[in-house]
Amino acid sequence: MAVKRQHGVRVKPDQVLKHGILIVATLIALTPTLFMILTSLKSQQEYIFNKVGFPQELVLDHFRSVLFESDFVAWMANSVILAAGAVALSTVVSCLGAYAIARMQFRGRGLLFSISTSLMAIPPVVMIVPLFVLYTQLSLISTYEGAILIYAGLITPFSVYLLTSFFRTLPRELFEAARIDGAGDLLILIKIVIPLSLPALLTLVVVNALYVWNDLLIAIIFLQDDAKRTLMAGISVFQGRYNDQIPLTMAGMVFASAPMIILYLAFQKHYIQGLMAGSVK
Repeated sequence: MAVKRQHGVRVKPDQVLKHGILIVATLIALTPTLFMILTSLKSQQEYIFNKVGFPQELVLDHFRSVLFESDFVAWMANSVILAAGAVALSTVVSCLGAYAIARMQFRGRGLLFSISTSLMAIPPVVMIVPLFVLYTQLSLISTYEGAILIYAGLITPFSVYLLTSFFRTLPRELFEAARIDGAGDLLILIKIVIPLSLPALLTLVVVNALYVWNDLLIAIIFLQDDAKRTLMAGISVFQGRYNDQIPLTMAGMVFASAPMIILYLAFQKHYIQGLMAGSVK
């Protein structure tokens, strides 16, 4: 088998092929994002004649219009409130539930885990009507609290499933040593399990925040007040209003995508696979 040398390091042809495939796949995945950014930097006139090329002159007026001539800031603030509240509530409940299922002995533990896991298979759309009727009776329509409860309920089953599977992999010796020292279950969860599970928790934060941030169905139905409109719901209105001004619309999309991209880049190195080595140490 032929071997190429690159900077004094032997590179096999199959490795070159794999790297080439990864580069091509990455470029394909980044193409929509690149198109969005480049289009947002073009003027309306330039976009008409140059839809896919690089902008000849950078135009930042669209970003100023999005920030100061629309309700984008208010929409983004509403989305931040919902995402932060739902993720925080779901994380607390999931940690308590997953620890009980994974490390505590009680009757019906397996059935509880099975029911919680099966909830992931239920599509949210089938719960819209009963939830709307219930929320109307409880006066929770167009309230942050009501929307946060719905989002937390939707993301909790997956969080419990992931954390339960992860908590079961933690060394039993850690729990036995803590119990010998007189620690209770709640203290063990706070002082031992959560610090060791930080990568898994950060993974859940990113995944769940992305789900809440991108949701449109719940936001439109349960947040009917214009002042409570989320970013995704606002974008649908914004896009309809400026349907013929594609660069302006793309500038709004850039602002909508930026928070989740930043969140992902901040936590991308925290993977569950790297946790066990640190826990053994």
